[in-house]
Amino acid sequence: MRRTRNAKIVATVGPASSDAATLARLFHAGADVFRLNFSHGTQADHQARVATLRALEAEVGRPIGILMDLQGPKLRVGRFADGAVVLTEGQSFRLDLDADRPGDATRAPLPHPEIFAALTSGTDLLVDDGRIRLRVQQHGADFADTVVINGGLLSDRKGVNVPGVVLPLSAMTAKDHSDLAFGLELGVDWVALSFVQRAEDIREIKQIVGDRARIVAKLEKPAAIAELDSIVAETDAVMVARGDLGVEMPAEQVPAIQKRIVRACRRVGKPVIVATQMLESMVSAPVPTRAEASDVATAIYDGADAVMLSAESASGKFPIEAVTMMNNIIVQTEADPHYREVMEASQTPPPADIANAIGRAVRGVASLLHVATTIAYTRSGYSALRMSRERAEAPIIGMTPNLTTARLLALVWGVHAVQTHEVATVGEMTDYACEIALREGFATQGQTVVISAGLPFASSGTTNILRIATVGEAAR
Repeated sequence: MRRTRNAKIVATVGPASSDAATLARLFHAGADVFRLNFSHGTQADHQARVATLRALEAEVGRPIGILMDLQGPKLRVGRFADGAVVLTEGQSFRLDLDADRPGDATRAPLPHPEIFAALTSGTDLLVDDGRIRLRVQQHGADFADTVVINGGLLSDRKGVNVPGVVLPLSAMTAKDHSDLAFGLELGVDWVALSFVQRAEDIREIKQIVGDRARIVAKLEKPAAIAELDSIVAETDAVMVARGDLGVEMPAEQVPAIQKRIVRACRRVGKPVIVATQMLESMVSAPVPTRAEASDVATAIYDGADAVMLSAESASGKFPIEAVTMMNNIIVQTEADPHYREVMEASQTPPPADIANAIGRAVRGVASLLHVATTIAYTRSGYSALRMSRERAEAPIIGMTPNLTTARLLALVWGVHAVQTHEVATVGEMTDYACEIALREGFATQGQTVVISAGLPFASSGTTNILRIATVGEAAR
């Protein structure tokens, strides 16, 4: 089963899409990776979804990626004594640590000492997704006196954002540690870390995860954008979490930041997912707005590895239609001759090492010889990632004896992952690669393919050979 596109689709699983029949329809409609949002649902819910997805994977004979998304710290005001209050522009409003005393029109509990520790006079606090803006005038270890800049209705447990401030707070809560251990036990492939502020947050979770999964850094805070290059260097993949970015930063800055993040990831060859509200109107409508279709297409023109559906597939009325529409938008965009021009124009020189040299050479050979497909024989996925970085016109087959690697590659631009048996020699690998290219519909008898691999075969991250072969001719 072959996708007719390069960019991948991540679909969030939720109440509207948890049963086996719907998950199968989502996969056949185009979903490559399924996201489990641990902000919602119980561990038992997610366990059942993983079991259903693994059964589907066995049925269709194609690797399916599973991404668990950790909730991260949730900073919220406390409760109010008599229900919601109205804050008006210019009034004074106090926040404090007195969680036992319900709030009123003059104050509210904010049970997060980390916020008070990081405040300075003039800091803005954004409440309820930025609908209310408070500016700090005076503060201490357990309080902040603010003035209301933008007022509105404030009710129990609304979220608080502190843009432009690095909070002395781990990206992982006790709940996240519990969920992470559970998800790793289930065998998830990717772990998305929320509330990333600096590269140390990635190192912290990597010490726990080890080689059991790969990490996706969710970039949703201005502090993370300021540390973009160091975070990208540390993580395995990135998610452009535009919803939270749009709360903590002016909305008009988000498109440029999205492009900057995608460029940074493409430069070093790490997968990047563009997420949040891509087809938001399809939560309740069977077709998207034209602006939403353009939004998805823009991410594809930029060269993003994947685009993501959240509520559209998790809780919306039209989950199958949303995935189908996203698939169709990608196919149409990649068929545009201008798309290939953009890919060529946006290509940057790779980091100077052997694996990237092989990846670039594969791209050159593929272009010169007009090969049917390129093939990466890879244990860790590294060879396939180096090929994907080049955004070549020829499709990529990721051959791997490791099922975990095949599932990881489900997220990577242009890669059709196939689990294979082990090979012992270059000749055996070459014959097997040609056989798979023929079997999977990527080449016909007599066509040329180009293959990259690493010797010795049993080692990971050793991409060092390039092989040109003709389908149907035995390797010599």
